[in-house]
Amino acid sequence: MNRRRFGLMIPAAAGAPLPAQVARPQRAAGRIPDDPRLARFNPLKRILVFDDFDEGINGWAELVSNHNGNLDDLRPVLRDMRPAQLSNCTFFDTGTHGSMSGTYALKLATRARQFHTAASIKRLTFQKPGPVQFEMYFTFKAEQTFDAPDPNWDGNFTPSERNFGEMTISNDVCMGEDGPRFICALRYRNATPEGELVQKWMYKTSLHTTTKMDRAGQTLQSVDYHVREVNDWKEIPGGRQPLCFNETSTKINWHYLRWVFDTAKQRNTELQVNDLVMDLRGIPVPSYGQGYRSLNHLLNFLLDVRANRAVRNFLFVDSAVISVDW
Repeated sequence: MNRRRFGLMIPAAAGAPLPAQVARPQRAAGRIPDDPRLARFNPLKRILVFDDFDEGINGWAELVSNHNGNLDDLRPVLRDMRPAQLSNCTFFDTGTHGSMSGTYALKLATRARQFHTAASIKRLTFQKPGPVQFEMYFTFKAEQTFDAPDPNWDGNFTPSERNFGEMTISNDVCMGEDGPRFICALRYRNATPEGELVQKWMYKTSLHTTTKMDRAGQTLQSVDYHVREVNDWKEIPGGRQPLCFNETSTKINWHYLRWVFDTAKQRNTELQVNDLVMDLRGIPVPSYGQGYRSLNHLLNFLLDVRANRAVRNFLFVDSAVISVDW
């Protein structure tokens, strides 16, 4: 998609300036995109994808384990990731909420089972290595429960907020049959399985166990598909961020997220969520030591939501833009 078609200039992002070699959006003063839906985004030089979920699912598919045609042989950790839905954000008390701009949002919904994950993937390839940026407007909720009322409820903080576990954004990049292949993963951990609020951004420190590794007997756990061991996550420095949950399980407020990574340098670059900008250039990214066939120029994007308690968790995405500095 050619950015000139939309009359876009490069927008300026919040936060302290980064060195010149880091691609940053900038917008010329007074310029408004021809398509007003894009005015809320800050794309890099070329837009590859503009997903408005009022127009459909836009290629976001359920993540499923590799298989040889036998669906009974799927790996347990990837057996039930649930397909994404198009949702008009309807709730039991207020009826239809609608998306941020329009009617439909992409909805990822877990089962009401502890550690269940719902994951959706968008599969692309890249033309050349370099900076890649993913942006979205999202919101998150835990399903309303109807247990006995908490006598200590103060009318402000909702116990439902403790029932939302985690959401993760990640990629899967492979330069060729001889590698390298690497996966960046950034997670917002809202609460622990015990219901203690964490509200911090994390990064993973180990590899995702691939089906090739699993068939070689290298699987260590079947609870978190992102990492070898469930505790292989570290806090991003300066990454504490209480997000707006808004007092009940049915009031939704939309958040802006912008994530930049560099396929040439095989690293994260920056994460912005609302006003918080995190420099990720010093964060290590695990890389596979073995080659993977049929993945030349792989460029995948993944969204997932994970329930840490036996309550359904939801991730809603109003719209998303993927852009590059090629």
